[in-house]
Amino acid sequence: MYDQPGGHAAIIDPVLDYDPKSGRTAAAAADRLLTFVHEQRLTLDWIIETHAHADHLSAAAYLQRQLGGRIAIGDRIGGVQRVFKDIFNLEPGFATDGRQFDHLFADGDTFAIGRLQAQAIAVPGHTPADMAYHIGDTIFVGDTLFLPDVGTARCDFPGGDAATLYRSIRRLLSHPDHTRLFMCHDYPPEGRAPQWQCTVAEQRAHNIHVHDGISEADFVQLREARDATLAMPVLILPAIQVNIRAGQLPPAEDNGTAYLKIPLNLL
Repeated sequence: MYDQPGGHAAIIDPVLDYDPKSGRTAAAAADRLLTFVHEQRLTLDWIIETHAHADHLSAAAYLQRQLGGRIAIGDRIGGVQRVFKDIFNLEPGFATDGRQFDHLFADGDTFAIGRLQAQAIAVPGHTPADMAYHIGDTIFVGDTLFLPDVGTARCDFPGGDAATLYRSIRRLLSHPDHTRLFMCHDYPPEGRAPQWQCTVAEQRAHNIHVHDGISEADFVQLREARDATLAMPVLILPAIQVNIRAGQLPPAEDNGTAYLKIPLNLL
């Protein structure tokens, strides 16, 4: 998101390439963002996370080293850090107050991206710390919602809650019908090409999990039943360890190599 060529920009949820077979990271996806920023002569003000993702490693730290900007996330990230510090038995010095990030947004906080005005909207449920970002006529919804024919985010990660997600979604869908909603992901059904945006009106009319008329109780029953059938995301274990560190890899050990930890028979 940027205000004008030669102006100011924010990057939301950037991805660091990761090969789980070799344990190697790469920056091909992030480098495409670098190229765009340079081509448009932009100053990067913000690198914003909607939450600590479970399906990709964040490129926030890599992009900050190249372009500057402040890395930001919702202010409830400390709760997520505390849970996963225990799960991964992280080093004693790992802080669980969000200090790895340059800025923590509280619900309702406003901020600027050059000439653009933005607002943080707390949307817990998928995780306790999810945040959406309202910029102009657009909301970046994180993993709360998918395209209408796909539905909604799972709620079975630590701290997730289907009833809370329902209330967060209804809050998003209270915005004007024309408001554009940008998704984190799309899992298109057969025959449809991937998409990345829709409107509040389309979600209210057609979302298969949470269209108008679906009660909170109905949604919770549907969401919990579906979550019980889902496997863990392929990259949840490596991704969370990096993402709760604002995209930094774990500290190198005495041989100079950084390691990711895999807890056995725990999740």
